[in-house]
Amino acid sequence: MIILMADAIAWSRPGADWPAPVEYAVAVDRYLSSCSLGQSSRRVYRISLASWAWPLADRPLPTGQRRRGATPPVLPLALLDDDAAGRRLAAAMAARSLQADVRTVNRELSALRSAVGWWLDMGWISHDPTAGLGVPSLPGPRRAPLSEHQLAALFRSEASLREQAFWHLLRDTGVSARHALSLDASAYDKAGQPTAVAVGVAGAVLSGRTSELLRWLLSGRTLGPLFLTERRAIHPTTRADVCPLTGRARMSYRRAAEIFTAATQPLDPAGAGWALHQLRRPRCATADSR
Repeated sequence: MIILMADAIAWSRPGADWPAPVEYAVAVDRYLSSCSLGQSSRRVYRISLASWAWPLADRPLPTGQRRRGATPPVLPLALLDDDAAGRRLAAAMAARSLQADVRTVNRELSALRSAVGWWLDMGWISHDPTAGLGVPSLPGPRRAPLSEHQLAALFRSEASLREQAFWHLLRDTGVSARHALSLDASAYDKAGQPTAVAVGVAGAVLSGRTSELLRWLLSGRTLGPLFLTERRAIHPTTRADVCPLTGRARMSYRRAAEIFTAATQPLDPAGAGWALHQLRRPRCATADSR
């Protein structure tokens, strides 16, 4: 379990001869080198801290496929002392809360707060731009389920086989995205229909299109997670979350939500993209997180 609370990290303070860095990215490197973190936790922290560079530079954070591998803007660490830094971070928090679940946003904010606390302790900055920031404990107003017209446009889009199978499954069954992502290949038979072990899906009738997509997606595979990442798993990863045939990991909710929002931005008149819970039929709508 990765602990991302600022007061749970052991810091080591370097000598007084360590000069204050000019760039934010350098300050991130020095902060991470001072922390007692494992390799996996360090990687998560680095990604979270890098993501804050965009709002601090007053630029939108890339989403979906564009976020992976995107180079953060170069900015001075002193920008955190700017009066506008807090407002920019608050706006970024509000936007991020529409794209990711509360735990993810809390984790990203916690990483920044921890780093800011260390930089303040080092005397490299004089103000805390995260002061007063908070993540809503409850989700905001839920957006309406997608209309048949919107669904038709979505299912005609040039999304990957995995995404189309995932989206069709959510629409047919009404289960939450988290539940669908927790399913294994063994939950479906060779015809792409759910078996008795598909808890929460058993008894559901899938459309011919959904069954066909799942059959193509599985291609005879009966082991490992149903929905896999594009790349091999990064160790350490729980065995149950890795496909023994391909070495690829179970797709996370965060990744699935980002892909859906990015893919639907061109279809959304507002340009913000849609949320996964909007795929569920009105009668099935429950407290699914976004």
